[in-house]
Amino acid sequence: METEDEAGGQITDEIYTNGGEDESPSQQRRPTISGEQLDIEAYAALYTGRTKISRLIFISDKCNNVSMQLEALRMAYDEIKKGENTQLFREVVQKIDGRLGPNFGSDSGWMDSVDRRADQRKEKLENELNAYRTNLIKESIRMGYNDFGDFYYAHGALGDAFKNYVRTRDYCTTSKHIIHMCLNAILVSIEMGQFAHVTSYVSKAEQNKTDLDSITIAKLQCAAGLAHLEAKKYKHAARKFLETAPELGNNYSEVIAAQDVATYGGLCALASFDRAELKAKVIDNINFRNFLELVPEVRELIHDFYSSHYASCLDYLGNLKSNLLLDIHLHDHVEALYTQIRNKALIQYTHPFVSVDLNMMANAFKTTVAGLQKELEALITDNQIQARIDSHNKILYARHADQRKATFQRVLQTGVEFDRDVRAMLLRANLIKYDYNLKASRKI
Repeated sequence: METEDEAGGQITDEIYTNGGEDESPSQQRRPTISGEQLDIEAYAALYTGRTKISRLIFISDKCNNVSMQLEALRMAYDEIKKGENTQLFREVVQKIDGRLGPNFGSDSGWMDSVDRRADQRKEKLENELNAYRTNLIKESIRMGYNDFGDFYYAHGALGDAFKNYVRTRDYCTTSKHIIHMCLNAILVSIEMGQFAHVTSYVSKAEQNKTDLDSITIAKLQCAAGLAHLEAKKYKHAARKFLETAPELGNNYSEVIAAQDVATYGGLCALASFDRAELKAKVIDNINFRNFLELVPEVRELIHDFYSSHYASCLDYLGNLKSNLLLDIHLHDHVEALYTQIRNKALIQYTHPFVSVDLNMMANAFKTTVAGLQKELEALITDNQIQARIDSHNKILYARHADQRKATFQRVLQTGVEFDRDVRAMLLRANLIKYDYNLKASRKI
């Protein structure tokens, strides 16, 4: 049997393969992706519609870099003028506050023109819908409410848009109509941040499985993943994103990009999956590999974590963090996900060893010994690591389970199960002996 001193000697030889600096030549040659400033133009090009504007405004609100703020606001200004949302236009103009010059100021002529056309369009839609109701043509009424939903969505009245999309359900005659209604309701609910509605309408759409094509299924998986992410159910979110088919491509750019699927799914998986699941459901997942190729940082991060190259893994996490904090869906979860990933790395690091030198471990995780000791104390208190710390010598010793006690517990549990099974067998034998089932059936 190996003594703790011998194991401590072995750890010096093995520690570097578990995250230290003495990496293999191939590991040293691999380029490290730096934490570059977000390319707003390339980022915005991944999205269309209202989410593109919302993401640009979010970046301008959260970013501390003034040039990035103004670039995001400039792009949001140009994008809004392609549409009809005058209320959002006023908000962006107020945020710009004249900092981009006279060409990006308030345009009262454009707003009056848009509002005038909107009033005319609304009146026309109301007249058409009233005529359809009079004639009781279900398909026409459905299309009328759908047109009203599109109208309100385009003008930023999301609550009214949602109500009109949902009203079409009473006039749906085919399952394809129901799926279309659900997708519209999901889109508006995501924009409003009402993720309980998202979950509900994803379930409704999935009830019509025969009429769901691969792209629609991928859209529903992404919507469900966002709902789970918002609810901080990271494992469920990871599963939904990992199940998303590569056919999604850029077909859901009004909500999410393929790069987001890789980032959200990868980080949620790292935070919630064990090693076996990470290998089977992420690394060996051929479909998800297509998404990961779009975001090399996340791909390398996952492989480093699984390979126990923690120094490199933490580098990637650090480089990604500033851009992830500018993501409209992920920003509230970055700290929680990072904490869970780091804790899993600490647990995974200590698991194979009888004893670990805290100085070497602190070097691998790029932290101080005192800081590492506090992290380990929290994990030990939470019963996530079975170990004790020698604070004087700065060594972590694994606490092995009492094999004798565990054996007695298994024996007692087996006895309880045996007693239960014997009692069940005796009961069944007595029921058969006295023809209980036969007598009961005769009475009926």
